[in-house]
Amino acid sequence: MAKNPESQRSPNPQTRPASRYQPLDMAGLTLYSAHQRSHLAAVSSLAGTPAAGATFTDWLASLPGFLGVRRLRAAVDAVVAARQSDRPVVFAMGGHVVKVGCGPVVIDLMQRGLANGIAMHGATAIHDVELAMLGATSEDVGDTIRDGRFGMVRETAEFFAAAATLAEQHDLGYGQALGRLILERQLPHANVSLLASAIRLGLPATVHVAIGTDTVHMPALADGARIGQATLTDFRLLCSVVRDMGAATDTGPCGVWCNIGSAVILPEVFLKALSVARNLGARLDNLNTVNLDMLRQYRTGQNVVGRPVAAGHGHDLAGHHEIMLPLFRQAIIEAWTR
Repeated sequence: MAKNPESQRSPNPQTRPASRYQPLDMAGLTLYSAHQRSHLAAVSSLAGTPAAGATFTDWLASLPGFLGVRRLRAAVDAVVAARQSDRPVVFAMGGHVVKVGCGPVVIDLMQRGLANGIAMHGATAIHDVELAMLGATSEDVGDTIRDGRFGMVRETAEFFAAAATLAEQHDLGYGQALGRLILERQLPHANVSLLASAIRLGLPATVHVAIGTDTVHMPALADGARIGQATLTDFRLLCSVVRDMGAATDTGPCGVWCNIGSAVILPEVFLKALSVARNLGARLDNLNTVNLDMLRQYRTGQNVVGRPVAAGHGHDLAGHHEIMLPLFRQAIIEAWTR
C-alpha cells in the first residue's frame, strides 16, 4: 500500500507545542558587595620583578604566592622544621636524578645535615656506581637494544655482583655494600657518588631492587638470593628510618619524605615502610611528603602526597629535576640560615 506523501512532510513549525523552557528573568537575583566576598587572588601575592643581579633570596621572595610557589614554600618549611626537631629528611630518588646531574645537589644537602637519609631503586644505584667508576653513565637504549648489547656491560655487572657478595659476607644492606665498595676500590669519581657520600657521612642509604628491572640482573653472575637478602635488609633499615620520622610528641614536627623521580617502586616501598612504622606506634600524623617529578603519576599522587598524610601535608611539585632540585636545595639552605 502506497504511503501518503503528505504524511512524510515535516510538521509545520507554527503547529509545534511551545517549549517548557523560556529565558530566565534575572530581576529576582540577590547581589552582594565584592567587599563581602573572600578572594583567592590579591595584589599582595602578585609576582615581583627583581632587578638584574638580585640575590636568590630576593628572587625567591618575588615569586607569585600561588599554587606551585605555595607548595614549594610549604615543602621548604617542612624540611627546616624537621631538621630543627632532629627528625629525618629522606630523599628517595629515581634514576633520572643522577642522569641529569643532580647527585651533587643532594650530596651537598647531606653534607649540610639537611638530608640525612637516601633511598633509591636499582637503576639509580647503577647510574651512581657508573659515574663513580667511569665518570659517565647511561646508554642509548634505542641503539643497543637492536643487537642485544643493551645492558651487557661487564664492569657494572661484576661490581654489583661483588657488592651482593660483600653484603652476604658482612650482613649488610645493598646500599651500604655498594657505597663501601666504591670507597674501598677508590673509584676515580667517588666524590660524586650518593652511595659513597652516605657511607662517608654515616647516613643510611638503601637500594630497593625489583628482580628483572635492572641490567645487572641479566648476566649469569647475578645471584638472586644474595640480591634479595641485601635489598630486604635495606627495606628493614628503611622501616627504621621511617619510624624515626615520627614526632617526639603528638603535636610536634615529623620528618619529611621526598620522592624525586620514582613513579612506582619507591612510592610502593614507602607505603609499606610507613605501615610498618605506624603499626609499631610511630607518631606520624604530622608527617610531610614532597613529590618532585616532571609528570604527575597515579602512585605518587596516592602513595606519596595523598593517602599517607593529613590534608595540607603532601606537596606536589612538577618540573624538570635539573631545574627543580637545585631550586629546592637553594630555597632550603636560605631558609635554614636566615
